[in-house]
Amino acid sequence: MRRRDSGPIEVTKHVIVLASGETERRALPHLVSHLRARDVSVDEVRVPPRNRELNLRMAESLIKAAWFESAGAPPDKFVLLLDLDGKTPSEVLAPFRELSGRLGGRIEATVRCAYAQWHLEAWYFADAANLRDWLGRALGQVDTSKPDEIQNPKLHLKNLLGDRVYTARVSEEIARRLDAPTIAQRSPGFKGFLDAVMNGPHSEDVAPVGGRRLSKGRGEAQ
Repeated sequence: MRRRDSGPIEVTKHVIVLASGETERRALPHLVSHLRARDVSVDEVRVPPRNRELNLRMAESLIKAAWFESAGAPPDKFVLLLDLDGKTPSEVLAPFRELSGRLGGRIEATVRCAYAQWHLEAWYFADAANLRDWLGRALGQVDTSKPDEIQNPKLHLKNLLGDRVYTARVSEEIARRLDAPTIAQRSPGFKGFLDAVMNGPHSEDVAPVGGRRLSKGRGEAQ
């Protein structure tokens, strides 16, 4: 709990997510909306402008901008959602450990990193029933019991759409229909992302950021 401005004490944890692009910006709010019942609010999903890469420098810029723009009621936490694209977590997450020194002591929010093994679309296949209903067809030759292992899930989803073009708006439509708790049961990556947002149980301290701690867990690095 903390007092925001001079108003009453609020228990809700306020989080800003940083992600790669418009698909994530539109879809993620629907995949985390159930967390409000647990007093966690993802207030915004910010992405790099002009389709630029979410690298260390861009993450630093987005965090600083969001923090100082909301000085009256700053977020409690930032969560970076990164795509591994088949690489190892340590390879992709390692540069972001420099955020501790780059942000300095003026930013007091916790910062965590989470990742999708390939792309956000893999998580959609974890809720196979609802995705199949939305598409109106079978999901093809993929193992929906291990969605994080589906290689190039975005391409597979595009193929399932047939003549319909896959856009960020379509991704948002799909996300609205999915059940996030079901996805969390079947996708360690999505579970790790939720843990990063909520301060899940699988964590260990590794480095301070802004006077707080960054922690690392299954599917996440804080």
